[in-house]
Amino acid sequence: MRLSELSGKEIVDVKRAERLGVLGQTDLEINEQTGEITALLIPALKWFGFRKQGDEIRVAWQHIGKIGADMIILDMPDEDKKNG
Repeated sequence: MRLSELSGKEIVDVKRAERLGVLGQTDLEINEQTGEITALLIPALKWFGFRKQGDEIRVAWQHIGKIGADMIILDMPDEDKKNG
């Protein structure tokens, strides 16, 4: 799958029934040797969509449950969420 195919998809945490953001508003962590995506870095948002400084959720690639036509479904344990 190409990055252009992922762009614009909503990121949803299925366990918390929470929308975390849209790919394109996130940063990717990429393995420089293989070019593979290792994690999504999603900025934590507060009211009205303003970004809080330094806060982010890191989602390891193996916790992506399903990539659909409109959204990316995450299935990750709560303890794997790391705030920056």
